[in-house]
Amino acid sequence: MTPAKSPLAGIRVIDLTRLLPGPLATLRLAEMGAEVIKIEGPADQGQDDGARHMGRSRADLAAGRPSLTFRLLNEGKQLQEIDLRASAGRDALLAMARDADVLIEGFRPGVMQRLGLGWEALHAANPRLVVCAISGYGQASPWSQRAGHDINYIAMAGVLQQIATPDGEIAVPNFQIGDLLGGTQAALSGVLAALVATQRTGAGRFVDISMAHEVLRHHVLARATLAALGRVPPPGHDLLSGGAPCYGAYRTADGRHLAVGALELKFWQLLCSAIDRPQWADRHWSRGEAPGTQAALALRKELAAVFEALPLAHWVTLFDSVDCCVTPVLRLDETLVHPLFAG
Repeated sequence: MTPAKSPLAGIRVIDLTRLLPGPLATLRLAEMGAEVIKIEGPADQGQDDGARHMGRSRADLAAGRPSLTFRLLNEGKQLQEIDLRASAGRDALLAMARDADVLIEGFRPGVMQRLGLGWEALHAANPRLVVCAISGYGQASPWSQRAGHDINYIAMAGVLQQIATPDGEIAVPNFQIGDLLGGTQAALSGVLAALVATQRTGAGRFVDISMAHEVLRHHVLARATLAALGRVPPPGHDLLSGGAPCYGAYRTADGRHLAVGALELKFWQLLCSAIDRPQWADRHWSRGEAPGTQAALALRKELAAVFEALPLAHWVTLFDSVDCCVTPVLRLDETLVHPLFAG
């Protein structure tokens, strides 16, 4: 995409965020053509972005550069140092805000206000400015002043409890659901919507992003089950969590896994035909075999035994020509060289 065709060409963003959710959001804005100015405080006072030091290698130290994580998250941004604790620094930021379209911050609620840089001050400096605040629990919730990280946000939103084995053992995901869905993506959608509103009305907006609340807002399927049945789906027994043979992860003979997503009857029937089990074709949730029942779980065990008898490569070859939503569970190093992503 050329700069002239970039949808956010001419948009200026001030980035006061640290670590992952905010920096990734502003990186995405930069990729859409926005000019992003990342502000950090003095490093000798511990006010720089902690991502600079996360996973910093010996080679990074020798070269005097920040970590690869920091470099990836802040590629293409202008980096500036401003001490917001000093009056001169606050004046400098307000001057920058007058010529900006968006300001995104990720401090604990109340910090910007105490610095004299709250919504009122920023809005007075630039009535068209969109201000987005990303926090764990929102600006005004009962937990607004509590510290937290991704695991806490998804735990409070009822998501972590659902990522569990049938016996209730929690599997902590190495993908930051709260940070990336609740923070990055929510901030992006909020900022872009606010920019559209500003273009139409001439008035800026304040976008309050609570990572915990945003994760809960997306927790729609389990909430639907709760509303319909009056109970939370038990881990490993719901349609999408392991209670149906047609949807789940299965171990292969070499210790790898297949991801089976044959939710629709037609895909399940194709799968059964491919593995020479035509007698299972009608044993599907849509034909009355309810997820989590003794019969469904027994069939799941039988299917697991079939897949565990042969290595992953066999199943990949078999299902490459059968369009029934069965794929290998790839490691990240395999994903990056797979034809789907490497082209």
